[in-house]
Amino acid sequence: MTNVELARFNMVEQQVRPWDVLDTQILDMMESMPREAFVPQGYENVAYADIDIPISHGEVMLAPKYVGRMLQALNFHNNDVALEVGCGTGYVTALLAKACGKVFSVDIHQDFVDTTANNLKAQNIDNVSLEVADAAQGWNAHAPYDVIFISGSLPVLPEAFQQSLNRGGRMVAIVGDSPVMEAVLITRMGENEWRREMLFETEIKPLVNSTKPQRFVF
Repeated sequence: MTNVELARFNMVEQQVRPWDVLDTQILDMMESMPREAFVPQGYENVAYADIDIPISHGEVMLAPKYVGRMLQALNFHNNDVALEVGCGTGYVTALLAKACGKVFSVDIHQDFVDTTANNLKAQNIDNVSLEVADAAQGWNAHAPYDVIFISGSLPVLPEAFQQSLNRGGRMVAIVGDSPVMEAVLITRMGENEWRREMLFETEIKPLVNSTKPQRFVF
């Protein structure tokens, strides 16, 4: 086992699994995906550390334990159609691509889309469609989706995302205002029925152009 393989193994066993990520599909995917290939230059030595890694535009790669917990909540089926909002460097995109039949990934930053395209090509991943667009209010272009993964936070979750889920579809998002944000799982149970489940608390930057909550003015 090389040093990198050992670091990846330790990431799964010491960070991800202790966070109640026990789904073997998720653990195996994270142990086989070379995270060091997705981090910005100069950060390779902390690719498997328990930290959020800065990329650019003030954004971060979420710490591995958060990624694992959110992916596990989505309860994948191999023919799922997924939407990802915010591709960053493509690490989560690549994991979604391994779990799903087709992934549509949208990011407002052209350089993130270009980086992700190059990183996915290097991993021979070809079931992802990348687009540059503002999807902070929803993205119905390829709806309905079985799975939605939103990588930035949303002070207010637009209803358009819930409406673009298939019946039985699952979405993970980080919702709320600093300093209290919650990662939530939303499952569409019926035409006008959704179930919401809190996964964990964290704090990350909101998506560009996300809806701000209304403030009471006295």
